[in-house]
Amino acid sequence: MKSEKGADISINAARHAASVHGILGCTDCHTTIKDFPHPAKIQKVQCATCHADEAAAIPKSIHSVLGSDTCSSCHGNVHEIGEPSKTHPAKCAECHADVVKALAQSVHGQAAKSGDKDAPSCESCHGPVHNILPSTDGASTTAKRNQPATCARCHADQGFLARHRITIVHPVEQYLQSVHGRAVLQGKDAAVCSDCHGAHKILPARDPASSVSHWNVASTCGKCHTEIAKVFLESVHGQAIQSGVSDAPNCTDCHGEHYILEPSNPASPVNASRVSIETCGRCHGDARLARRYDLPADRLPSYAESFHGLARREGSITAANCASCHGVHNIFRSSDPRSTVNPANLAKTCGQCHNGAGENFAIGPVHVRISTGPAHPVVEWIRRIYLVLIPLTLGFMVLHNFLDWLAKLIRPRPRRESAEYVVRMNLWFRIAHWGVMFSFPTLVFTGFALKYPDSWWSQPFVLWGRHDLLRGDLHRAAAVVLLASTIYHFIHLTVNKRDRAFLRAMLPNWRDPKDLMNAMLFSLGRRKEPPQFEKFNYAEKMEYWAFLWGTGIMALSGFLLWFNNFTLRHFPKWMTDAATAVHWYEALLATGSILLWHFYMVIFDPLVYPMDLAWLNGKVPASHYEHSRPGYLELLRRDEIPGSADSASSREQSDKIEKDKDDNRK
Repeated sequence: MKSEKGADISINAARHAASVHGILGCTDCHTTIKDFPHPAKIQKVQCATCHADEAAAIPKSIHSVLGSDTCSSCHGNVHEIGEPSKTHPAKCAECHADVVKALAQSVHGQAAKSGDKDAPSCESCHGPVHNILPSTDGASTTAKRNQPATCARCHADQGFLARHRITIVHPVEQYLQSVHGRAVLQGKDAAVCSDCHGAHKILPARDPASSVSHWNVASTCGKCHTEIAKVFLESVHGQAIQSGVSDAPNCTDCHGEHYILEPSNPASPVNASRVSIETCGRCHGDARLARRYDLPADRLPSYAESFHGLARREGSITAANCASCHGVHNIFRSSDPRSTVNPANLAKTCGQCHNGAGENFAIGPVHVRISTGPAHPVVEWIRRIYLVLIPLTLGFMVLHNFLDWLAKLIRPRPRRESAEYVVRMNLWFRIAHWGVMFSFPTLVFTGFALKYPDSWWSQPFVLWGRHDLLRGDLHRAAAVVLLASTIYHFIHLTVNKRDRAFLRAMLPNWRDPKDLMNAMLFSLGRRKEPPQFEKFNYAEKMEYWAFLWGTGIMALSGFLLWFNNFTLRHFPKWMTDAATAVHWYEALLATGSILLWHFYMVIFDPLVYPMDLAWLNGKVPASHYEHSRPGYLELLRRDEIPGSADSASSREQSDKIEKDKDDNRK
C-alpha cells in the first residue's frame, strides 16, 4: 500500500516501530483509516494531543515562523522521531550552521566533544527547545537581564568550578555587583557575559583568538567604549600591547574583569585613594619589570614619600594621584607633545591644583626622593648636612646625659627638699612655656602621623581625618600656637624691662665651654666637685637658642609648604623640595633633642626626678641651687635678677666661689 506521498507504509511502520513513538499505534496520530488526512495536516494537530504544553509554547517561540512544519523541521520524519538528546545540535545545524560550527570550536563544544557530561547544549542556554525566545524578548534566557542567571547555572556552581579547575571564582556574583551588572538589572543597556566572551564561539582567555585574551581586551571593551579604546590604543600602554609586550596593562589589569566598579567607588582599583599604590604601583613598583623594560625604579617610592602620596595614605581624597598628572587612558611618553607631563604642559597640569604653578619658573623634576636618590644640589647638601648634624647632636646628648646620670648614681649628693622655694619662672614666662608645651607635642604627633600614616599610633588621626583632614588642621593650628607663643615671649621681653634681663643671662659667654668641660670631667671622675653655674647653664643656653633656631627654620619651611601655590608661583620647584627636606630633618632633630635633652633636665635628672615643677607654679626648691648655683640663689633670695645691673656681680661672685674651691682642693 502507498501513502499519499508515495512512501511505502511498511517502511514507515518499520521506522515508527524503532522511533520514540514505537509504543503508539497508527490511529493514535492518524485517527481512523477512513479519515486518513494528508500528513501535513496531522503534524501540529495530532502532536498536540500528547504534547499540549510544547505545542502551546511553539507559537510564542522564535520558531513559530516554521508554520505547520515546525515539529518535523527539528525532529525529522514524523515516523522516526528519536530521543530529544539526539535532536540537537545536529538538527539545529540545518538552520544555524554557522552558530553550530562556532559552538563546536568553543570551549563548550570541545568539552562536549571530549564527552564531558557538564558540557552545555543549545537547550542549556536557550531554554526548552519548544520555547526558545529571541534574546530581545525580556523573558528569554539569553536576554541581557537574564543572561547572568543563565551562565550562573554552571559558573556559580562551586562543584562545577572545582571539577573543571576553573580558578576564577565567583565570576557571576562579582559581575552582578559591578557597574555593568547593576545597570543591567536596572534595565539599562550594559555589557553582559556574551558581549565580552562571545555568544557561541567562547574561547579560553589563553587563546589569542579569544575576545578576552590579553591582546584583544581593549578591542572588546571598545565595542561600547569606542573613544576611550581609541585613545588607549594610542597611549604608551596600548602601543606596548600592539607591539607584543605581554606585561603591558590592558583594561582589565586596571579596572578588573568581572568586578568592575565606578571610579568613585572606594573599592574600585581605579579609585583616587587606590590607583597609585595598588594599581599603577603593581607594575611600576615591580623591580623585575623595571629591569626588563628599563623603567625608572623610583617612581612609586618617590610618590609614596611625597606629600601627595602621604596625604593619599592618610585618606585625603583631593591630593594628586598618578592619573591626576599622567592622565587616565591618554598616558603618553613625557617626550610626546600630547603628554600631560611633557615639560611644555607641566604648568597647565600642575596648575589644575596649584594655581599659578610654573608661571615664573619652569617646573623641575617631580619624582624626587628627599631621603635617598638624586635631587637638586641644594636638597643634596641639606641631606648631607643633617645626616651629619643629627647623629652628632643626638649622640652628644646621649653621651652627656648618660655620663651625668651615671655620675650622680655612683656619687650621689644628699637630696634635701627644703621648705624654702624661690621663683624660677614668673607668670609671663610660664604662659609662653605653656603655649610651647601644648603645641610642640601636637606638632610632633600630627607631623609624624603624616609621615607614617600606616603606623598603629597614627591610626586615630588617620581615621578621624579621612573626611575633614583633622590631622592637617591640628598640625597647622599647633604651628600657629607655637609661633604665637614665641612672638608673645619676645613681646613680653620687649615690654617688661625687668624680665628683659633674661636675654642677657641667656647670651653665651666664654665660661660656658669651661663649664661643659668641668661637667664632663666631674662625670668621668676626674673632678671632685661639680661645676657651679649662673642663672642659666650651658645646657639651658644651648637648648634655648637651638629652640629659637629650629622654630624659625620650621616656620619658614612650613609656610613654604603650607602656601604651596605661592611657593610654586614665585620660586622654582626645588624650593619646595628643599623646604620638605629641611622640615623633615629639623623635625627629627627637634624631637630627638626634646626627648633626650629637655626631658632629662626636667624629669630624669636624679636631682629633679620625678619632675621639675617650675613650668607649673614657677618655683623650685632652694636646695636644688645650693650646690649648683649658689650665686644665683643668693640673688633670688635678695630678689635681684642676673643680667641687670647685678649680673656682673653675680658672675664675679660665682667665679670667686669657684676659685675658692679650687684653692681648697690644692
